[in-house]
Amino acid sequence: QVRLVESGGGLVQPGGSLRLSCAASGFAFSIYAMTWYRHAPGKDRELVALIDGGGNTYYADSVKGRFTISRDNAENTVYQQMNSLKPEDTAVYYCKVQLRGGVPYWGQGTQVTVSS
Repeated sequence: QVRLVESGGGLVQPGGSLRLSCAASGFAFSIYAMTWYRHAPGKDRELVALIDGGGNTYYADSVKGRFTISRDNAENTVYQQMNSLKPEDTAVYYCKVQLRGGVPYWGQGTQVTVSS
């Protein structure tokens, strides 16, 4: 059974940092691209960052230079280091994997709130 469990969200002041984790199980983690999305109230869900099985990365322009996605294949975990956080980064953050056949799996999400 595929399972994705996010953690690491919380309340942080503008300019602060958080590190999100997504623990994966139930599939061959190392060969699949992993993505972080976010969904803020009143906005469309946004792809934030992606890392493929080879370690290649992609970032949305809105987070480039501030967020870093990484993975630990030994621990079946994907991370997102978020620095220089802004109030507009406030959202629920989800990790996602899309397995062969196009079936997507999502975690339950973790809330990130950036506020003074």
